[in-house]
Amino acid sequence: MKLENKQIAIVGGGPGGLILARLLQLKGAHVKVYERDFNKNARLIGSPLDMHEGSGLAALRKANLIEAFKKSFRPGADKTVIVNEHAEIFFSDHESNQNEDFGREKFRPEIDRGPLRNLLLESLKPETVVWNSHFISMEAQGEGWLLAFKNGSAAYADLVIAADGANSKIRPYITNIKAFYSGVTMLDVNIHDAKKAAPHFYTLLDGGKIMAFGNSKCLLGGQKGNGDLGFYASFKTDENWAVNNGLNYADRIQLLAWFKKEYSDWSPVWYELFENAATPAIPRPIYCVPLDQTWETLPNVTMIGDAAHVMPPFAGEGANMAMLDALELSECLTSDQYNTLQEAISYYEIHMRKRAATAAQDSLENGERMHSENALKEMLDFFGGK
Repeated sequence: MKLENKQIAIVGGGPGGLILARLLQLKGAHVKVYERDFNKNARLIGSPLDMHEGSGLAALRKANLIEAFKKSFRPGADKTVIVNEHAEIFFSDHESNQNEDFGREKFRPEIDRGPLRNLLLESLKPETVVWNSHFISMEAQGEGWLLAFKNGSAAYADLVIAADGANSKIRPYITNIKAFYSGVTMLDVNIHDAKKAAPHFYTLLDGGKIMAFGNSKCLLGGQKGNGDLGFYASFKTDENWAVNNGLNYADRIQLLAWFKKEYSDWSPVWYELFENAATPAIPRPIYCVPLDQTWETLPNVTMIGDAAHVMPPFAGEGANMAMLDALELSECLTSDQYNTLQEAISYYEIHMRKRAATAAQDSLENGERMHSENALKEMLDFFGGK
């Protein structure tokens, strides 16, 4: 086994990093996960994740965690309504989407980020995750790396795997290729206790998701397991909109005024979302890696997930790609097929880049579709054909 007596450092405790640790531990590898969150109770930001057959669910199966997942996912959270800018329903699968059928290709069960993290953490050996480890830098030491963290601690690893997301601090050690701005920015808004704070949309979503399209803009939202409602105002603008618009993201009155102006053709029914938003809202410019990115494989460092291939969220592939990366990398690293770690990493990276380029292309095309003048019709055609 090429990993015998080798210490592996995974930097980042998201779904990709944690399931990679699980898969490697099942093969007997020595793994530590360095996560910047202070402890396992840190509040996780972000919308629920839908797991896909062939990627996220395949990794969970390989990790012997599908039964734990079945106990933690949210039945019905994948049901969807599509509306226009007046919140008039044009598509709903609430009646037809009753089939919680694991193994059916188009079944995409949803799980909140907290429960997913918890089931992955519980599957790891004690002390696998080193909390409060905010990666700062690393330097070559022998055949491996000495990692330095913000809290002053250091750790040696023979192999470093970056699972530290879109703003990865390890990626520059591998390549200087940067992601490009996709042309779309999203404003991320959360509503606590949506049943009371936003009753109209709480009822409309009924535990599921909503997509609203009108005038080349959209609103995308979903119910969370804790009763919150998360949604994104998504629109085309320049890359520096988030810092140049003069908005105070902690001021609901300003946020509502911005929405009224920018989404001027949209019905007042949407105002309850901004009037009751938890602040601050978070602007998120959406980036994508070049589809033809390539680099020379290194013998002792590689990357998975958004660190390797950040892409727009318009195909729901982000976490699924990260978990499939973890599955494929774990198999390459523990296979007898390759003579060296570098050879194993190279095989993984070549296939990962190819697969990620296809997913990124789909995400970019979906983004164009969703922000086009005919978005409602195009998305109805897309969902109607599913």
